[in-house]
Amino acid sequence: MPDNLQTTEICQTQIQCLECALTVNIPILKEKQKAQCPRCGYTLSAIHRNANQRIIAFSITALIFLIASLPFKFLSFSANGLENHFDAITSFFVLIDNDYQLLALIEFLTIFAIPTVVLLSLIYLLIPMNKGLYPKHARKVLNMVFTLIPWSMVEIFLIGALVSLIKIISMAEIALGLSFYAFILFALSMTIVILHIDKRELYQLLAQVEKKHKIEIKQSKLGVDQVPSNAHALSVQKTWALLLTAVVFYIPANTFPIMTTHFFGQNEASTIIGGVILLWKSGSYPIAAIVFIASVIIPVAKILVLAWLNYSVQKQSHRLSLQRVKWYRMAEFVGRWSMIDVFVVIILASLIQLGPTMSITPGAATLAFSGLVIVTMLAAMSFEPQLIWNDRKKYE
Repeated sequence: MPDNLQTTEICQTQIQCLECALTVNIPILKEKQKAQCPRCGYTLSAIHRNANQRIIAFSITALIFLIASLPFKFLSFSANGLENHFDAITSFFVLIDNDYQLLALIEFLTIFAIPTVVLLSLIYLLIPMNKGLYPKHARKVLNMVFTLIPWSMVEIFLIGALVSLIKIISMAEIALGLSFYAFILFALSMTIVILHIDKRELYQLLAQVEKKHKIEIKQSKLGVDQVPSNAHALSVQKTWALLLTAVVFYIPANTFPIMTTHFFGQNEASTIIGGVILLWKSGSYPIAAIVFIASVIIPVAKILVLAWLNYSVQKQSHRLSLQRVKWYRMAEFVGRWSMIDVFVVIILASLIQLGPTMSITPGAATLAFSGLVIVTMLAAMSFEPQLIWNDRKKYE
């Protein structure tokens, strides 16, 4: 970055990198420009054309398609003269009726509740702030948005629906309903919204509105303009505890059946590996590879990577700092995609309910695997990447 620019509020902003705590002066960026941390390469800010207007427009669009995906059929299943269909609303009741309330809660929160809250919050914040107005409790709402975004799994559910189609297309006739296409458009709109969000720009816009309305900020702007003066003292211990819990969940998740198929009085249990083998033998090689990577490779890799990072931080290692932070970013990004198998089970268990003729029920591994994914995500969030750079004291 140019060194001859004066450090003023007008020409540049001084912030700390979220991943290495380096203080960086960011000049005013033009459209399609982005600022990266010179030490760790973290993207500090990226400017998109009319970003806030696009966020508002696509947030409204996403909500419209979400509403449109609720009343119509999502998937229809027909076998041996019997028919059933899957839609968003009835799937909750099917899971609840079969005593899988936790799976119903996971589906409701990650696919509908959290995305809806994120979209409504962005609309609530950006429409008045773009006009210089201050929405009530704006800073708390914006903090909540960035907390919830990682738990929105709309696009993962869509991939899970496609995997479900591959699994059952050989045994029955499948028809796609209007809700399926509406959900695709909802997922695309939601993805566009997330891609246009710039954390620094939103907090900077909020700070300008707060200053205009003379609103006092009682606490520092955590996570954007500043990082906490003291990192979480128990970060290492919390991460170890969560990783140990993840290992405990991993054992039943891969040994117990993830779902059981009831077909004319016969029960056939299927584990995660068993499902991958079945897909491979049926010739669905790409889908088998996706499920294997998402459900087997990624959880193990994430646990090992986070354990290595946590150990290196605990020992205050000075080696491979840049490589370690890159591995952290990868582990944080891919972890949530392991939920594909959970969504596959949810869809199949909701769709294939044909009484004594044929039905599918979730197995014990489904809950264990859900716990595994959630705990590894929490472990990645509890880990302090800033400690990789040894700028802070050792935490034991």
